[in-house]
This record gives sequence, structure tokens and C-alpha cells, in this order.
Amino acid sequence: MESGGSNALNRRQMLRLGAAGAGGLLLSGAASSQILSPMTLPSSLAPADPLAPVPAAPTTFTAPGGINPALFSKAKAALDSRAWIRNRDFIGVVDFDKGSSDPRFHVVHLPSGHVESFRVAHGSGSDRGHTGFLDHFSNQPGSEATSDGAYTTSETYQGKYGLSMKVRGLDWSNYNAEPRAIVIHNAWYAEPEMIGIHGKLGRSEGCFAFSREDQWKVMRKLAGGRMIYADKLA
Repeated sequence: MESGGSNALNRRQMLRLGAAGAGGLLLSGAASSQILSPMTLPSSLAPADPLAPVPAAPTTFTAPGGINPALFSKAKAALDSRAWIRNRDFIGVVDFDKGSSDPRFHVVHLPSGHVESFRVAHGSGSDRGHTGFLDHFSNQPGSEATSDGAYTTSETYQGKYGLSMKVRGLDWSNYNAEPRAIVIHNAWYAEPEMIGIHGKLGRSEGCFAFSREDQWKVMRKLAGGRMIYADKLA
């Protein structure tokens, strides 16, 4: 009898301990479920959505290297105000504060900020004394002067200087560009040898005149109705 009672007691104790252990496991599992639920994680620790779009890195440059920031700002504003210009990857920015011996025609790749700079001649009517510096602009036919403002490139043709590219004036200050036959062309007086001989380039009749090598580089980047912005701020 004693032995059987002892066995029954042991069985009852085991059943109670087993029930308690099961309850503890359920409680522990529930607690673990609460602790590990993503709903209870701080937002800073929640896993990122793998399908969420990656935000674009902001453009950090304000003005590409070598360009007057105020001039670049005006050129960019001129482009931004003309949403109809389709090709917006490259823009030409011409700084006529600089003399003709300096690379002052900047071709900017806007997505990257990369710049290539070239020498360009100005019109004889903008520099009567042939100092190498432009002193004023004019839009008047027969002035042989350079005009300021925004342009777009147009079609190419074979002219006096070989393959040339027309430009169209978009502002009140250069709307006569086409009637005046203002174009992009190469010229002997814009070759780099002129710097060594005269310390400056020769003068055009208002056209953007380059060396032969530079003309091709500029036209390849700015063809297709891209913008050129020319100004003198000082």
C-alpha cells in the first residue's frame, strides 16, 4: 500500500510539473512573439523595404569649375525657363568678361558638371581697338558686334569657312542672329598660333569663331537645338 501510494503521488507531482512546464513554454513563446514582432520595433530599426525606390543623389555643384557662378546661374535660369528645349544634357556658357586669349567658351555636361573650355573670337564691332577684350554688345545689322543672351543651335551648312552651324537668338538682345548670319565656324584667326604671335585671337563679324579642332568638339556636343548662353557681367 505504501509503495503504491508513493507511486501515485509521484505521478500526480509529475502531471502538475508537466502542466506548469507547458504553461511556461506557452507563456515564454507568447512573450518571445511579442518581443520579436516587427510591429513593436522602433522605426529606425525596422527592416527596409527591398522594393522601395532608392532616392537620387542630389547634385552638389553650384557652378562647374572655371565658370563664374553668377554667369552659370543666369545660363541655367535661361535654360530652365524654356521647357520646350528638348536636349538639355549639354549647354554652352560664354564668359565675355575674359579676353580672347583665355578659354572662355565653356561646354558643360549638366548631369555631371564636367566642363570643357575653348577659346572663341568675338566680333570686331565689340572691340574696335582690337584689345582682345569685348567692350560692348550689339544686335544691330551691320554692327559686326557680338550679341549677348540665349541661343539655340540650328542646322549646319557649307559656307565660307567650310562646315558651319547656324544659331537662333532667343532674346531681345540677339533676335537678329539669323538675319545677321551669326553662326559657329572655324577661322584661321582663331587658331592657337595667334596667341603666340599676337597674344590674342583675331576678330569675327559677330560669329562664334573657333580653331578648326575646337569647332568640331563644340558642334558635336551642342548640335541638335542645345542652348548657348553668352554674357559679360562686369
